[in-house]
Amino acid sequence: MQSWLDHLADHPGPKYLAIADAIEQGVRTGTLRPGERLPPQRELATMLGVDLTTVTRAYGLAREAGMIEGAGRLGSYVRNSAGLPPADVTGDAGMIMPPQPGFALLGDAIHRGLAALLRAGGQSPLLQYQPTGGALRDRQEAASAYVARGVATGADQVVIAAGGQNALHAIMAASLRPGDRIAAPRITYPGLIAIARQLALEIVPVAADAGGIDPDAVQAAAAAGAKAVYVVPTNDNPTTATLDLERRLWLAAIVRRHGLTLIEDDAYGLLPARPLPPLAAFVPERSWHIASVSKIISPALRVAHVRAPDAATAARLAADIHATAVMAPPLNAALVTHWLRDDSFADLIAQLRTEGIARQRLVAPLLHGLDAAAHPEGYHLWLRLPGDAPRPAEISARLRPLGLSVVAGERFAIEPAAMAPAVRISIGGAIGHDRLKGAVSALRALLRPA
Repeated sequence: MQSWLDHLADHPGPKYLAIADAIEQGVRTGTLRPGERLPPQRELATMLGVDLTTVTRAYGLAREAGMIEGAGRLGSYVRNSAGLPPADVTGDAGMIMPPQPGFALLGDAIHRGLAALLRAGGQSPLLQYQPTGGALRDRQEAASAYVARGVATGADQVVIAAGGQNALHAIMAASLRPGDRIAAPRITYPGLIAIARQLALEIVPVAADAGGIDPDAVQAAAAAGAKAVYVVPTNDNPTTATLDLERRLWLAAIVRRHGLTLIEDDAYGLLPARPLPPLAAFVPERSWHIASVSKIISPALRVAHVRAPDAATAARLAADIHATAVMAPPLNAALVTHWLRDDSFADLIAQLRTEGIARQRLVAPLLHGLDAAAHPEGYHLWLRLPGDAPRPAEISARLRPLGLSVVAGERFAIEPAAMAPAVRISIGGAIGHDRLKGAVSALRALLRPA
């Protein structure tokens, strides 16, 4: 069997996607060279024990992606110029990126969705400026999605933002004033730290453990004057902690008791196959909820749905978003709405979840014996370094050429001087399974050279 098919059985998705992904990986790595002839479709189907239509569909995907071309009865060949980026292109090394298998359904879903939206032609409103806060159809569909998650929501409470960071900035600007204090875990999302500095807000670091933020510590911060609390309830960035149902109820009770503003950055809330209710379901009158599509499907989609406590605060938020970003990209927002209506949204997340599980299973044996935390369905890790390990910045520099995104833990610390050495590792993005395994093996060698 051809070497480019060696890892076909490890692919978690449908067979046609697995074959197409193997072709792409072969082209990227040079295992399949320009001009090389692929096995005839019927022959490959027999070799793999699959239907001929499965191979035909896989070759069709590879052809549409510009990697192979047909030569009639002579068969299919690798194109002399496949137009693919180099295998080590991984994007911004400081970001967590959803894993994108070579032939995930994302590209097809974007193509079909945009075609359906623009099919009417003429003067499409999707190609024009949108109403402040987002088009009504997008807000209505987002409200329905919130209701399905157990959060009572009307369309007038929803604002469409240009990504989660845009939403977080607008919420903090609209609901807090310079000098206000906001409670957050000692190790937290660096985007929050950057916005707080810009808006002259004080972040109060509070204790957290393997189960997430400590509600008692939040209560102490509230008693000391904090007006808001920030939390990533599921698969925290960077620690991967998830609040269980008991702690969510406990934290919601404290928010209500002390009149806190709850900012729930729920970027990964839908990742688990059995997601827990958002905190906003338990204290809706005090909650800002952010559901970012960029972090759970693709950073190419700069869309986030924001649920405000009421219509009046939603209107204030919409005005702030208009002042800073004008609007979310209209086609992106409409595409997400289209996916929500035809269930493609759930299908895409399910596929990403499957890929995340596969990657976690791949790296777990390589990290055995190290102090690593991970969500089993997520795509990043939090690794506390042993005392004799190289400095986090050195680890990051050594692994970047291998395509692995490693960020020093100090970047997430409200008080960096008190930070124990740690790194956050993203196992998502465009890096394939083989390169991911090699990079994590190199990481282990750095930490356990013996």
